Amino acid sequence: MPVLVEPALPTGILRDEEQPRLMGDGLVLRPWGVDDAPLVREAFECPDIQRWHVRRLDTAEEAIEWTVQWPLRWAAEEAVSWAIVDDGNEPVGQVGLRSISLAEAVAGVSYWVLPAARGRGLAVRAVQVMCDWAFGEVGLHRLENHHSTLNDASCRVAEKTGFAHEGTLRQAIKHADGWHDWHVHGRLRAEVLGGQ
Repeated sequence: MPVLVEPALPTGILRDEEQPRLMGDGLVLRPWGVDDAPLVREAFECPDIQRWHVRRLDTAEEAIEWTVQWPLRWAAEEAVSWAIVDDGNEPVGQVGLRSISLAEAVAGVSYWVLPAARGRGLAVRAVQVMCDWAFGEVGLHRLENHHSTLNDASCRVAEKTGFAHEGTLRQAIKHADGWHDWHVHGRLRAEVLGGQ
């Protein structure tokens, strides 16, 4: 069946390159490694991270699986994740893109920060660095931020990084305590790069 619209971005734009290290605003965003598994397991023991990301990692093997999935998902051009590193090489959080559609040049934004590293604007800074890369280097047209309407911290990150609140989807996400309404925020490449 013929498609009437050409894909916005070509297949291979991600997988044909290595996942980059991104730097900016005092942060380094680097790919995850197997050595990060203990920290990832610790992160998913945090009740807030479990609540909003609807998962936990019960074993060391599950944490290793979490870290080693990312090169495969990058190669499939469906998702990417970086460890947020501010001092040294120890991760303090995660930022990434989910549900990447090259045909539509759109992706969803994901992030979390370890409890000990919160309150320093790390998520805001990391999302901004990632957005600059996604819009500037990759050429994505739109990034979206979806979160439970009860997740005030995530809403603040969206607002501080220029994601406009576009509406609310009723009962759109299921968390451990039941169905939640979902805020939808969006940011366009043209808003960032001046219409390019």
